Amino acid sequence: MLSEVLATGRRPTRDELDARRAGGERAAEDGRTLRSLIGEHLAATRACWPAVPTGSAASALTAVELAIDAFAEGYERAQRVAVRQEEAARREFIHDLLYGGSDLGRLAQRAERFGLRLSQTHAVAVAQSGTAYDESDRVTRSVGLALFSRFGNRSILLTTKDGRLICVAPGDQDDVLTYFAKQTYTATDDGALIAVGRPHPGAGGVVHSYEEALNALELGARMNLDGPVLHAADLLVYPVLTRDRDALVDLVRSALGPLRQARGGAEPLVSTLNHYFESGCIAAEAARRLSLSVRALTYRLERIQQLTGADPADPAHRYTLQTAVIGARLLNWPAQQI
Repeated sequence: MLSEVLATGRRPTRDELDARRAGGERAAEDGRTLRSLIGEHLAATRACWPAVPTGSAASALTAVELAIDAFAEGYERAQRVAVRQEEAARREFIHDLLYGGSDLGRLAQRAERFGLRLSQTHAVAVAQSGTAYDESDRVTRSVGLALFSRFGNRSILLTTKDGRLICVAPGDQDDVLTYFAKQTYTATDDGALIAVGRPHPGAGGVVHSYEEALNALELGARMNLDGPVLHAADLLVYPVLTRDRDALVDLVRSALGPLRQARGGAEPLVSTLNHYFESGCIAAEAARRLSLSVRALTYRLERIQQLTGADPADPAHRYTLQTAVIGARLLNWPAQQI
């Protein structure tokens, strides 16, 4: 093509440029580097150059420019197609991994492509905030760079799903998920709540740990649990209580129902019990959390005992009252009727 351009001064034809684009696509698919390919084009130009008449230099350079531009366009197009295919395959894999929607044997084979060995034990951490995360945003890139700079190739998978940021790591490497939680919380402008599922073996174990983390996030939001990191292993009592809702409702009504007779209703006294138990039954600390005097707190505890017949300071009564308080939080009582 260049020889004809040099001989006639014409511009490259559309078919010739289309052929260069197709050549660029084939080169990208073959794994050739763009740098070496452009070098070959320039070498071919240099080989023709001694025969170039003086007046044809401009035509020759124009032809070379158009040819290389077309070639690079085809190369980049093939790269974009490959990236889109890789992204689609990754999204499909993430969906199957986290929702168990694929044959486990085939899933394990696909996992190796993304750096996971599903025969091992894995744990999952999930972060959510007021702003949805996605693969291209600043926080995801920042956390990914921090993780892989520190831990390298440790079978870590970082991804997003339904606006949440997710990290899958080997179950025996707690430091990875701890670092993920720290980096995510720091990088997220409005703060983040992070939940960590327990380690479980096999491909199904990833799904199990992921679901535990999601449940922990839901519990954290429903019960106003202190964050920013919640561990599913520390919250096992809550799912146990919610499995029999009728029994839980009966317990709350029986143990705490009489508090509705108090002036101002049950809510202030339920809140008092909650802070009292969370502070280790230390009256001074509970009073500080409630912005009350110790005397006022003591009066409330006495009123609770009068209405319910149970003494919060008595170990024999404390378990029933504390379980009922947890149940009230799970049921959003007394704000919501049960």
